[in-house]
Amino acid sequence: MSDQIQFIVEKLNQEPFRKNYNLITFDSLESMQLLQLLNDVLGEIDPKHAVDIREELPEQTAKRMLSLLGILKYKPPGSVSDLSAFRQGLVTGSKPVIHPVLHWLLQRTNELKKRAYLARFLVKLEVPAEFLQDDTVADINKQYEELMEAFKNLHKECEQLKTSGLSTAEIRRDISAMEEEKDQLIKRVERLKKRVETVQNHQRMLEIARQLRLEKEREESLAQQKQEQKNQLFHAEQRLQRAQLQLKEMHHAVVDSKPESLMKKLEEEINFSSYLVTEKIPRELESKKNSAYFLQKVLAEPAMSQSDLNVLEIKINEVNAQMNQLIEKRMMKYEPIDSKFSMYRQQASIIARKKEAKAEELQAAKEEMSSTERQMLLKTNQAHELEGSEVLKGDEFKHYVNKLRSKNTFYKKKRLEIAEITAEYGILQRTEELLKQRHEALQQQLQAVEDKKGISGYSYTQEELERVSAVKSEMDEMKGRTLDNMSEMVKKLNAMVAEKKASLAPVIKELRQLRQKCQELTQECDEKKIQYDSCAAGLESNRSTLEQEVKGLLEECAQEESNYRYINCMKKNLEIQLQRAKEEMKAYVSPDPQERRKAIREQYTRMILEQENLGKKLREKQKVVRESHGPNMKQIKMWQDFEQLMECKRECFLKQQNQTAIGQVIQEGGKDRLVL
Repeated sequence: MSDQIQFIVEKLNQEPFRKNYNLITFDSLESMQLLQLLNDVLGEIDPKHAVDIREELPEQTAKRMLSLLGILKYKPPGSVSDLSAFRQGLVTGSKPVIHPVLHWLLQRTNELKKRAYLARFLVKLEVPAEFLQDDTVADINKQYEELMEAFKNLHKECEQLKTSGLSTAEIRRDISAMEEEKDQLIKRVERLKKRVETVQNHQRMLEIARQLRLEKEREESLAQQKQEQKNQLFHAEQRLQRAQLQLKEMHHAVVDSKPESLMKKLEEEINFSSYLVTEKIPRELESKKNSAYFLQKVLAEPAMSQSDLNVLEIKINEVNAQMNQLIEKRMMKYEPIDSKFSMYRQQASIIARKKEAKAEELQAAKEEMSSTERQMLLKTNQAHELEGSEVLKGDEFKHYVNKLRSKNTFYKKKRLEIAEITAEYGILQRTEELLKQRHEALQQQLQAVEDKKGISGYSYTQEELERVSAVKSEMDEMKGRTLDNMSEMVKKLNAMVAEKKASLAPVIKELRQLRQKCQELTQECDEKKIQYDSCAAGLESNRSTLEQEVKGLLEECAQEESNYRYINCMKKNLEIQLQRAKEEMKAYVSPDPQERRKAIREQYTRMILEQENLGKKLREKQKVVRESHGPNMKQIKMWQDFEQLMECKRECFLKQQNQTAIGQVIQEGGKDRLVL
């Protein structure tokens, strides 16, 4: 227990709790503080439980904690095996209950966090079977289950990705590779656009390609809609089959019914329902209210110790004894009229109790019948979905029941016979034991007599000889029976073989004729197959040669088309260059200086002059820097030396100040000693 508490304290002092407890402070915590501490740990596992327990009732707190512990699959230890005692300890904040729970939670916090997170999505909501009869509810429940399965698969994939070991460097490399591919695709698209722009009617072709893509997407959506409609039709057919089955069962139920029987059944149901509403349910409700009132009263009271419970038990025993004494006094002083009334009262109370018991039995039987009907309906639906056999009804079911009854009687009869045989076997076994005891006593007497007469072992030898002769006679009889059986079996086999030969003779004749026909047809089939193979081979060779010729012509056509496009592009490039050369000559020869400046030659000449001027300026600047480099470096060295000199002076000044201060302190200390 001390190791457990020490482990809890260590975990609570760490992140994320940081409680700063020690063993003494933790052991001195009150029940409410312990409950709040347990609630904080549960809130760390599941954030929904991070609440203040002072703002809710103790019963709500216990219910919330028990539900979460059930989801986390916590099992109480052996000392708290009783669930009611565990619940009571959880409500009152008992240390023997809270400490094991804290130890268990803090041992596996990360695992429980994961389990609590998954429980939010994987704890299935149970829907009653009668609600699932509604198609909308059934479809929503099916979607809910599909989403749950999808979440399971996604969570598994996520866990696999977490454990797969993918690093950020690999992801960055992949992203950079994808960006490069994106750039390459953009360049490729631009090149294709440039190539397409030279083709005639390229805009119209692009529009046709866009329309083709849209039509393909529309075709895929239509195929998906078609599949969905097929699924809806299948579900609708299933619902129709279920409705037809229910209608058929209702028709069967109404066929043999009469108005009188229906009215009688309705009257019985009305009487039973009125009894439940007027007598049984109000009485049960009143008792439940009383028990709830007493339980609330007990919860409102402070926690009781064992001594308080012992005092209450003593008081209860005293009150019970007083009640028994009062009842005895009343019974001793009764009058005859009161005795008659008491007898009637007893009879009335007995009848009322019987009525209540029968009503409860009837209600339980009705509930069982309704649950059985629901199960039967589900089983019939499953049987129809699996295309199984029909459920027995009417006369078939009666016949089946009668058959079962006859088998049951036969089984009981055989069981009685077995019991008689076992009893007789017990008697015979006991008789055998008695006879064996007598035989042993007689053998001992006989051996004693043989010893007296000097012929010991004579009886044993005689018994052995008799046993050997008996075994020999049995073996001879067995051999004789075996030979007879074998001879009879050989005769039977010979007769059966003769009969089979006689019966198979016409069949063998027909089989021979059929074999001849089969051989002829096989030969004809082989000949036809050879002709077909030769014809197919010729056609295949012709087809392959034609395909090769077509392929060669298509390649030649594609090559010529590419050459034509290349020549056309080169022609356009040359025309553009020629046009630019003409414009350049026109601008260069023009007498207008403005036109001449537009010429490329003039522009390049100006740029060359500008670059030459810039180079001259940079060379002059380089010359100045080279000339002033040496003096500048000397000046930098002088400033660095000056800086070191000043730093040395500063350090000397600081040392001198420290020494003067120490000397003053020593002088003052000497003066004080002289004064003393």
